[in-house]
Amino acid sequence: MPSTDGVGGDGGPRPEPIRFFGTTWVARGGGYALRRVAVSAGSLAAAVGACFLLRFAFEGLEIAKAGSFVGVLVIVMFAVCSAIAFRKTWEGFVKRPADPVADESLRSLKMIGFIGSLTAYFLRSLAEAPGEGLRRGEYETAVTRYERRRTARTRNPATRKGKRPKRK
Repeated sequence: MPSTDGVGGDGGPRPEPIRFFGTTWVARGGGYALRRVAVSAGSLAAAVGACFLLRFAFEGLEIAKAGSFVGVLVIVMFAVCSAIAFRKTWEGFVKRPADPVADESLRSLKMIGFIGSLTAYFLRSLAEAPGEGLRRGEYETAVTRYERRRTARTRNPATRKGKRPKRK
């Protein structure tokens, strides 16, 4: 998990970049709206293309006369994997995984259910940059902590009340 407590040019925390958006999500400038439209259109086009790809694969099974049982298994497998991939991708936009190792072990399942991941990406990009809410919350918390620490250190320690005696 990349830290948002990194030191920026002014000494404050740096925002974590988001794929396709960089750090434009912070101020929502630098072509942010255009990027969101492009990401939405791109992920929808990729999902539609993926559906056509699966259709051709299924037609290949029919041409090979693999049987109806194999066809049903393939459909169920892609449907279940897509549903799980959608849920896991959507959760990744809202919160960090509690167990990153377990989440990493689902990578192959997400690859099989890639249509679900693309659909989640498309739907999330209609509202915000995917993962923006999570990163914005983390960034604002880091900025608040940084400001609190910075204001706590601005007092001059030489002007403390009740000066201590000097050591010999």
